[in-house]
Amino acid sequence: MPWSWAAALIALLVCAPLAALAGWALSGDTAHWAHLGRHVLPQATLNTIALLAGVGALTTLLGVASAWLVSAYAFRGRRLLSWALLLPLAVPTYILAYAYLDLLHPIGPVQTTLRALLGFDSPRQFRLPDLRSLPGAIFVLGFALYPYVYLSTRALFMTQAANVMEAARTLGAGPWGAFWRVALPMARPALAVGISLVLMETLNDIGASEFLGVQTLTVSVYTTWVTRSDLAGAAQIALAMLACVLALILLERRGRRRQRYAATQRPRPLQPVRLRGVAGWLACGLGTLPVLLGFVAPTLYLLWETQKRLHLVGGVSTQLWAAAGNTVSVAAAATLATLVCGLIVAWAARRVRESARGGLLAGGPRAASLGYAIPGTVLAIGLLTPLAWFDGVLARVGAIFGVGTGQILMGSMSALVIAYVIRFLAIGAGSIEAGLARIPPSLEQAARLLGESAGGTLRRVHLPLLRPALATAALLVFVDAMKELPATLLLRPMNFDTLATWLYAEAARGTYEEGAVAALGIVAAGLLPVILLARAQAGPAARLKARPRASRGEPATRKAAAVPAAAPPSRTPPPASTHS
Repeated sequence: MPWSWAAALIALLVCAPLAALAGWALSGDTAHWAHLGRHVLPQATLNTIALLAGVGALTTLLGVASAWLVSAYAFRGRRLLSWALLLPLAVPTYILAYAYLDLLHPIGPVQTTLRALLGFDSPRQFRLPDLRSLPGAIFVLGFALYPYVYLSTRALFMTQAANVMEAARTLGAGPWGAFWRVALPMARPALAVGISLVLMETLNDIGASEFLGVQTLTVSVYTTWVTRSDLAGAAQIALAMLACVLALILLERRGRRRQRYAATQRPRPLQPVRLRGVAGWLACGLGTLPVLLGFVAPTLYLLWETQKRLHLVGGVSTQLWAAAGNTVSVAAAATLATLVCGLIVAWAARRVRESARGGLLAGGPRAASLGYAIPGTVLAIGLLTPLAWFDGVLARVGAIFGVGTGQILMGSMSALVIAYVIRFLAIGAGSIEAGLARIPPSLEQAARLLGESAGGTLRRVHLPLLRPALATAALLVFVDAMKELPATLLLRPMNFDTLATWLYAEAARGTYEEGAVAALGIVAAGLLPVILLARAQAGPAARLKARPRASRGEPATRKAAAVPAAAPPSRTPPPASTHS
């Protein structure tokens, strides 16, 4: 029961910003609604819907095509490509937009080289379409976010039964028909998860959309609050964004409410078709294209600009070092708090399932993980009232004892930590819950029979076994906190910069050299969870590759030779998600 109450309090912390957001929105008079309805919401909503549709379509095309390519076909470079396709996850959307704005500028390196090859002398004679547009935003966000779709659909393609595809081919379906009518419908649950994450990240984006001149609902919230000092109007737009999020979730669940997926026997995994010659090189080239555009090109640009900055100035400015220190400190504090809250939520969820209790406390663990679905701008607006209320209570208590408390939460790093905990709690709780699911119940039962309490069992039995899950959750939360831009822009204290806000400010001023150093630091940190994801997928892939020989009844000696002895099941749980 204490664990359930603690999880319920955390869920209350997550839901408090939503209640405060509704209060702020309703406090505005009808003139606000009328003005927003005439001048802001129509265009911002249309841009947001078009951006969501375009990014969703592009990420589906790139993610599904690349996942099927490396799952159903074998060609030279396939093993390297299978994990390289995850690399764009290391590059936040605003960094990709920042890099491409300079790369594709009319006098940038790409267009200058093209004009030289075509014999033109001036941008007036030849220039590419302007990246600062809705199609440009779709291009940038699509190549930054497609790994979410690739990651989820490839995991399902790897485990699809080969006999189902063979049956479709036997009934007359060609390779394309078998994929379209069998493989893709069976992968729909994983595809829905990946697209949902893409749409959430697109709705949360503020840097890339603003850099590229697309007035979305998220950008409207920021400009309404910061530029026009209209908090009620910003809350009203944020409430409209939240309605969009809920509509997306309900629409996806309604679309597959009657679909069921089951396997009647242990599946024989799909065997890739060998591609040789021109077909193999073409497959490798098509698979490499998303990696080149989503990771290699912007990273090489950042490296070039960074070395220019270091060569011209001779080092990194003290302000940038201070921003890096702020980033690490706030991300570390948020990671520690998120792990503690995630452990409480995951353990409470386990205790609720074991005791089969219902009621209000049973919904606490699930409600505590809703924060990831709340865009950062919406969360920042909603946190203002709870944080101000808490500071007011402390001030009144301090006045009784003659102590001036000032603003403990508002205007300090604590507000950022709370926002990060609410936003990324689902990642920490999901990773820890996956780790708990891998611990046999018999260990806990033995500890309880020996007289250990629930808390003691967690401390002495589960925590040592949860170290891989805790390390995974810590890494993912830390890197996501480093990259978070919308909530940081709105809640940071005065004269407090992180690497993300420093890059945002430098890009707004057009000083790309200094911003490239901050961007490269964020990308380097983002590579850590990508490597972890690649290792998490490499284990199951190796085991699936070894199963077919063992299932065809071959001699025991050949079975033993086919499965390496040093391939035990991975103890690292699959991460819930990554990036912002």
